[in-house]
Order: sequence, then structure tokens, then C-alpha cells
Amino acid sequence: MVIILGRFSLVTAILIGLAAFAHSQSRSVRVLTIDGTINPSSADYIHEQILRADEAHAECLIIRLNTPGGLLKSTRVIVSDFLASPLPVVVFVAPAGSQAASAGVFVTLASHVAVMAPGTNIGAAHPVTVGEQMDSIMMQKSTNDAAAFIRTISEKRHRNIRWAEDAVRKSISITETEALNEHIIDTIATDITRLLAAIDGREIQTSAGMKILRTKDADVVNVNMSFVQQLLDILSDPNIAYIFMMLGIYGLLFELYNPGLIFPGIVGVIALILAFYSFHTLPINYAGLALIIFAIILFVLEIKITSHGLLTVGGVVCLILGSMMLIRTDSMLDFIGLSWKIVITTAVITSLFFIGVIGFGIQAQRRKPVTGIQGMIGEIGEAFTILDPEGRVRIRGELWHAVSTQGNIEQGSKVVTEGIENLKLKVRKLET
Repeated sequence: MVIILGRFSLVTAILIGLAAFAHSQSRSVRVLTIDGTINPSSADYIHEQILRADEAHAECLIIRLNTPGGLLKSTRVIVSDFLASPLPVVVFVAPAGSQAASAGVFVTLASHVAVMAPGTNIGAAHPVTVGEQMDSIMMQKSTNDAAAFIRTISEKRHRNIRWAEDAVRKSISITETEALNEHIIDTIATDITRLLAAIDGREIQTSAGMKILRTKDADVVNVNMSFVQQLLDILSDPNIAYIFMMLGIYGLLFELYNPGLIFPGIVGVIALILAFYSFHTLPINYAGLALIIFAIILFVLEIKITSHGLLTVGGVVCLILGSMMLIRTDSMLDFIGLSWKIVITTAVITSLFFIGVIGFGIQAQRRKPVTGIQGMIGEIGEAFTILDPEGRVRIRGELWHAVSTQGNIEQGSKVVTEGIENLKLKVRKLET
């Protein structure tokens, strides 16, 4: 009996050891990469991967971050996900030369563990955008709201509240060494391997309770954006959305002026759908959008109405003003807007196109008719019979009844058409 119990205890010990060994071997961390602006695509990417990492019982989720900022609305979504996350979230500002600016400061401070690589910086930045500018009162309200938001995050994560508020109000920026001394970040690491070794054994308070990180020698699983998220990330760029919108408008105009081409119409509809989908994710000012549409209407009317270029000038002004107003920034921290280069280039190309169309139209109106009755005036022919003063002439290989306006004309003489009346040409002798 003793022997049996001894063997049972030995087997149990072996099984427990194997289970512990298997558990240690199955430890993993998931690594995401955010390299660009914070937008709805970034927020959806992070939210989805937090859920999947938790389901896979990952030790933690690491977000490799390099951002100039983004939409404050999307930032709030990400921060909320961090605060409600059941597993630790680590934000790693990397590689060297990267930054966590503007909205990136909120994301970094909200993480359970904040890490920066050497040669990086963190801090707020007031972006210069081509969007609608806020007045001083709205700017003050926005700043106070953002300052309160970042104080809440810093207090929750036990970080430097004073510096965090200064980052919003004074737009200060510091290096990774200064950030460590100011208790903004938890450590500095050159790469993921050293990061995992540095945070191993840390006790992290999550929404699911206290968790001790076991990250040393854990498997690193890199997770990329899905195709849909990558597409949304591209479309979240207001410059791309703006270009799609203009392409869509041009495509529909070409199809309307040349029915049956089909291809411009298809391209135009697809481009407009993508543009409106992108606008759905961006803070659009519909007054700016209306001005752009009105500009296109003025360009089209210039082709139909003779205004000596006044409609074209009005269209250019409306197009530029509408483009400037198109993106409505809800906060001074929103790093988003149209590029001046894109706006000016689009305005110039649009203006040149419609001016060219108008020029061709004017040339066509001034050009001598080549068909019909009016096309006969000025044509040179030959007297088929004697014109005394009436007879017949051959013009363009056709015989016409004609009457001479300057006396008799001999048979075989060259004549030129001066007019036509009741299908009878008025001609005179061509002087050599």
C-alpha cells in the first residue's frame, strides 16, 4: 500500500511539473504596431487585439507606438479600452527617432506600463492644419477639457500630473531620459527583448485584479492590421478622402457630358462612395463640403454661360475656401487636416481644366463652319456655265445654281461664294 501511494505521489509530482513546464512554455505576448495618426482604424485595431489577447491568455499586449497625434475622439476610445482592459497593456515608443506627440501622450500615459526607446520623445504639439480655426473661447474650453482628461489618466496610473497638464497647456516635449526622471514612463528599453526582461515580475493592477507579469523568454506574437483596418487607416487620411471626392465628381461630370463612356461613371461612383465612407470617420464641416460642390456647379455653368471668366474665378474661390473649411477640428489636439499642397494643386488643376474647356469652346464658336449652308460661304469653285448673271457652278464636286454679283463670268473661271439665298449661291469672280 505504501509503495502504491509512493508511486501515486511520484506520478502526481511529475504531472504537476509537466503542467508547470507546459504553462511556462506557453507564455506569450502580443505586439501591435501603430505608426501614424490615431484614428478610428487604430482604435478598432487596439480594441480587437485586447479582446483576442485576453482570450489567448497572453501575458500582456505591447503597442509599439510612433505617432504625431490624431483624433481626440479616437484617443478617448483607446484610453477607455486601456482602463477597462483585463490584461496589462504596455506602450513602447519605438524605434529610435519615434515620438508620442499630442494624442500619443494620452495613449502612453494611459498604459499600464510606459516604455520608451533611446532617441525618442514625448509631448504635446499644436498642429498647424488647414481646417476650421476655433475662436479663443472654444480653444480655452477644449484645452481645459483635455487638461482634465489627462489629469484623470495620470492620477489613475500614478504618473506626474503636473507635467501631464503642462504637456497639454504649454505643449512641452521631453526626451526619454527626462520622461523617466519625471516619472512619466516606467523604464527605457532598446528593443522588445530587453523590454520583456525589464518588466518581468512587475505587479500590474488591471480591471480583472492584480497580475504579475511573466514576460522573460515569452513568445512574441506580432499582429498586423486586417485588410479592412488597413483600408480604413488609409481612408482616414483627409487628403486621401479629398482626392477621392474630387475624382468622383470629375468622373460623374465626364459621364454626364459623354453618356455611354461607362468607365468614368463607374470610377466616379466608386471614388465618391470611398470618399463618403472616409468622411463618416472624419470630423467634416458640411459648410465646406457645400462650398466645394457649389464651386463645381460654377465651373459647369461657365461652360454653358458666357461670363468672361467670372464664374471660374468664383469657382476657384469657393473651392479653396471649402477645402480650408472641410475638416472641422473639435480640439486643438486633433492632429488632422488637409495639406495646402493638395488643396492648391487641386484648385489649379481644376481651374486649368475648365479654363481649357472654355477656351476650346470659344475657339469652336469662332471657327468657320465647315458643314451646312453656312459652310459654303468662302468656298472656291468653278463656273460650269456662263453666268449672265445666272448660271451653274461646281463647288466641292457639286453643281449649284448661282448668280453673279459682279457682272458676267466666263465658263471655267474661278469663283468664290459670298452668300446663299433660296438654295442659290451668290458668287463673284476670283481675282488672281
